[in-house]
Amino acid sequence: MPSTEKKQRASDLVADQLAARIQSGDLVDGQPLPSERSLIEEFGISRTVVREAVLALSNRGLVEARPRYRPVVRKPGIDAAFTAVESIVEHLLHEPGGVKNLFDTRIIIEAALVRQAAESADKDDIVALRTALAINKEAIHNSEEFYQTDIAFHNVIYQISNNPVLPAIHKAYTSWLAPQWSQMPRLPDRNQANFEAHQAIFDAILARDADAAEAALRNHLNAAWEQVVKTFVGI
Repeated sequence: MPSTEKKQRASDLVADQLAARIQSGDLVDGQPLPSERSLIEEFGISRTVVREAVLALSNRGLVEARPRYRPVVRKPGIDAAFTAVESIVEHLLHEPGGVKNLFDTRIIIEAALVRQAAESADKDDIVALRTALAINKEAIHNSEEFYQTDIAFHNVIYQISNNPVLPAIHKAYTSWLAPQWSQMPRLPDRNQANFEAHQAIFDAILARDADAAEAALRNHLNAAWEQVVKTFVGI
């Protein structure tokens, strides 16, 4: 049997055993993996096999590997799952229509979330939304700050569901779409328009009007997409 296949099987075996330790709690979140030398001695393998095993764990989102640093364990969780598929998403974003497809899924999710917020947001949720909206307004003339407060406002909408998967989805969207959004022209008049859209969403949620909340959200994100198209011709 070819040696490359044996080596690949060996690295997979090591990765699986280390993954089992992480999932059992034997290796805890934030703890460095054992050193290369320790793993070589423990498993009777080469440095190359160790590094392939660590790469496999990194691709699964179970360790954070940086050059010149020992890999660090990352607790298996929702964020790790999205991190693990990041390279796949990056590939899809370079496919024709890839950015639009991802953005459309965001609209679908957020439309449902604002409807839910209009129906079930409690007093604390309303306070969180109102606070995020006020901070967003204050940042209108500082475009970099406005961008961050825009993200924060939408994040509150994801938080209202009390479903930990949804904020992780928002974090992933923010990360995956950042290369496009970071190149968007940021002007106070555009910030003002986005703030007014946020205000409309908030007002509809406050009024417990799910239809109006969804309509305001869709108008907001559709307008945002139109700006993307103007900036990136042929996207």
